[in-house]
Amino acid sequence: MRIAISGHRSLPPPTEALVAEALDEALSPITADLTGLTCLADGADTLFARAVLAHGGQIEVIVPAEQYLAGLPEEHHTEYRKLLAQATQVHRMAFTESTSEAHMAASQHMLTLADELWAVWDGQPARGYGGTADVVQAAQALQKHIGVIWPTGATRG
Repeated sequence: MRIAISGHRSLPPPTEALVAEALDEALSPITADLTGLTCLADGADTLFARAVLAHGGQIEVIVPAEQYLAGLPEEHHTEYRKLLAQATQVHRMAFTESTSEAHMAASQHMLTLADELWAVWDGQPARGYGGTADVVQAAQALQKHIGVIWPTGATRG
């Protein structure tokens, strides 16, 4: 099974713990051939990548732009590099700057590689182009199954 992830970034620590637990629970029934597709942003993407690896799966990373890492929080850089090094495949988009358009293009590419989308999403509209709501809409257009993960008590940062 090839699962793409999209979700909120900059989650408060209590929400990160709730989401990590929910992802672990959701992945538990999957016993073979698990591949997680992720851009490895801070927040949901990273929590998902960690969970997939903990469940014996593999990750493929979609890098939206050459300057993507520079646009992520400094405190996330080490974790990003660590997870990127564990990827079985890295798909690099042809963008230089890490813009909303590059992020959405990466998400659309990720969806073409996936069987389904898991969205760590509060159900609210995207705060900017390429946000989780936009990725959910793109998955709907591709008729992908969408699983929404937003545990009780979760809040956005």
